[in-house]
Amino acid sequence: MSIDIIQSGKKTIDTEATSIKALSEFINEDFEKTVKAIHQTKGRVVVSGIGKSAIVAQKIVGTFNSTGTPSVFMHAADAIHGDLGMIQKEDVIILISKSGESPEIKILVPLIKNFGNTIIGMVGNTESYLSKNSHIILNTTVEKEACPNNLAPTSSTTAQMVMGDALAIALMELNGFDGKEFAKYHPGGNLGKRLYLRVADLYINNQQPKVLAEAKLKEVIVEITEKRLGVAAVVDEKNNVIGIITDGDLRRMLEKSSNIENIKAKDIFSVHPKTIQPEVLAVEALQKMRTNNISQLIVEEHNQYLGILHLHDLVKEGIL
Repeated sequence: MSIDIIQSGKKTIDTEATSIKALSEFINEDFEKTVKAIHQTKGRVVVSGIGKSAIVAQKIVGTFNSTGTPSVFMHAADAIHGDLGMIQKEDVIILISKSGESPEIKILVPLIKNFGNTIIGMVGNTESYLSKNSHIILNTTVEKEACPNNLAPTSSTTAQMVMGDALAIALMELNGFDGKEFAKYHPGGNLGKRLYLRVADLYINNQQPKVLAEAKLKEVIVEITEKRLGVAAVVDEKNNVIGIITDGDLRRMLEKSSNIENIKAKDIFSVHPKTIQPEVLAVEALQKMRTNNISQLIVEEHNQYLGILHLHDLVKEGIL
């Protein structure tokens, strides 16, 4: 059998995109009730499903937890064999099912009702058992699956996932969940690092190349070479930053001067070096390096020299 593979891929995307666009019609009073119910509860959100819906439920739980809404996953099949014990008194329960008629869901619903928990049915059939027995309905009906046989869950699971994202974002905004909060839940990832990692966390691991203005050229070269950062800060007797000498400054000086015996740091350093405060976010330091087309920044506070931040420090931490 021969098919147009590219056309098939595009058709799938178009079909699912149409389903998602139509989903906005279901962002209604029930959606608002769901967000408020979750926001107001003192418990957690327990999300459950069977089959592909269970996989979607796990993704929604992950998104909720990472955006400040405490949530746990409960597989519908495992729930009726003991996992119901994870449900606490004030938890809000989201049950996900395309048909709303899965046997496990039909067993699960009355058991949860006996606990007195709020049941939110995310369902693709508003005439189903789940729809009729939920306190709130999140309608995720799709016109058709992307599957050519209209069988394999494709458009329907995409709609479920998008509805979960819509809930998570609405709750984020309602809770005032900002970048600082996000970083708390993502300390090990590059996204989190961009939100919490500061210059002070990085430069402290580097050596601190510096010379006085009266330092001879040999001393400058030795300092830059030994400290291996391609640069040395020029400071006064009180450790105030007055300039900077880079590898490039040395090369340009050697190209222009034939007599270098009496050259001192004060003869070649660049005034008004680019500096950064230790408490500034590392991502802001990267932006400053990019703007000025440089690879090092002098770290200083109250004009006191503290050290050097190198572009390599940012690359190593995944900021770049």
